[in-house]
Amino acid sequence: MDINQIRWGETAAKKIIKNLEKRRMAGSYAPTAAQAKDEILSMIPKGSIVYRCGSMTASNMGLWEDMARLPGIEIIDPYITGITPEEGLELRRKGMTSDVMIAGSNAITLDGKLVNLDGMGNRVSAMAFGPRKVILVVGVNKIAADLESAIARVKHYAAPVNAARIGVDTPCVKTGLCADCGSPQRICNMWSIIEGHMIKDRIHVILVGDTLGY
Repeated sequence: MDINQIRWGETAAKKIIKNLEKRRMAGSYAPTAAQAKDEILSMIPKGSIVYRCGSMTASNMGLWEDMARLPGIEIIDPYITGITPEEGLELRRKGMTSDVMIAGSNAITLDGKLVNLDGMGNRVSAMAFGPRKVILVVGVNKIAADLESAIARVKHYAAPVNAARIGVDTPCVKTGLCADCGSPQRICNMWSIIEGHMIKDRIHVILVGDTLGY
């Protein structure tokens, strides 16, 4: 990013953090992915059970490799190679009672709303209720001006790109465009719009001044 993009990201992040606070959520800004990773690791208490949700942002920054080196940390990982679908479901259920959940967000609005779309629903349900602490790491590329543009970003960009990444057989993988399909492999089934929280600061959003994830 050039200096103008960096300044825009910092300015937008400051605005979002103030609006998150009004919504009883916490926010912080990390200029780089490396700094965001260090911040996340510092937030994990010793002895925690940490639930890994699908996030290219967290994976690409090498978070989980470093998390595994922390003493006394148990990671609930439904993405372990070689497990059965049934085992993956059980791990997702177990994750609902974890101490800390770490994920990304498909979009965040300037006024502090979190917008997400799930295939199975484990990520959006855990964001709403279950884990004691939710940490969301979000690149500035996920910032949307308002709710309408956030929904459009998720439906017409994030969902088709993620479907291609996973390799499902849906129309959007072939065309790159959402067809509002009825495919059994459709990954965009359950919307979540979080406008606030009754439990103050349970959700902490780390905005990162890098282009991260989809």
